[in-house]
Amino acid sequence: QDQLVESGGGLVQAGGSLRLSCAASGRTFSSVTMAWFRQAPGKEREFVAAISRSGGTTYYQESVKGRFTIFREYGKSTVYLQMISLKPEDTAIYYCAARRGGYSDYVPEYNYWGQGTQVTVSS
Repeated sequence: QDQLVESGGGLVQAGGSLRLSCAASGRTFSSVTMAWFRQAPGKEREFVAAISRSGGTTYYQESVKGRFTIFREYGKSTVYLQMISLKPEDTAIYYCAARRGGYSDYVPEYNYWGQGTQVTVSS
């Protein structure tokens, strides 16, 4: 992937919903694992969710299971993160990432990164 561009962040009240999008350029979207990470102020970047190259398998951080859903749309070379029941602790910059290998939740193993989109959840 040459470029990843996120969108969809914003300010929402606790309990609300947001959908993040990540548009990937290049011609190899179907050959990369896609993931979302997040980084809160003063904290390390952490894994949130990932989806396999086929789209058939998804992975989630324990704290977002049941609230976040990752899915990909091949015709648009876009991956999404649907977030519901948002909590103040979900506040962070959310980054889209891609890697040519299989699933990983390890930041250094991702080759491509977007610029990030801010998600702020007020209490």
